[in-house]
Amino acid sequence: MANKVNVYKEQLVMKGLKVTPQRLAVLQAIDDLHNHPTVEAITEYIRRTHPHVAVGTVYKVLDALAEKELVKRVKTESDSMRYDGILEQHHHLYCAKSDRIEDYANHELDVMLMEYFRKKNIPGFTIEEIKLQIKGHFIAD
Repeated sequence: MANKVNVYKEQLVMKGLKVTPQRLAVLQAIDDLHNHPTVEAITEYIRRTHPHVAVGTVYKVLDALAEKELVKRVKTESDSMRYDGILEQHHHLYCAKSDRIEDYANHELDVMLMEYFRKKNIPGFTIEEIKLQIKGHFIAD
């Protein structure tokens, strides 16, 4: 746990953010929950150890973390905003029945997509990242 906190502190400092207990708690919650949690789930998790944290504080922290690219926003079909702490290239499998999101990493797919769009050369547009959200349903759901 102490190692993770040190990593979070380093990440915050590297991005020019002040290290605060609230920011550390939000990063820890996203990491521990690792299920693309909502603001509500993050707040509920944090309140187990910090019972007086305000939802507004969690929103502000998440906005700052997303702006500095320490977390990514993932919007679902139900317009629910979720948060992802995995910054490496990956896609998402989204189950509309359960609103569940699972990570899907596939280097071959990444290469194929980049090659496809490189060949298409979309005029006046530079691709920075390609992320797919693949909609379906998990057999167990």
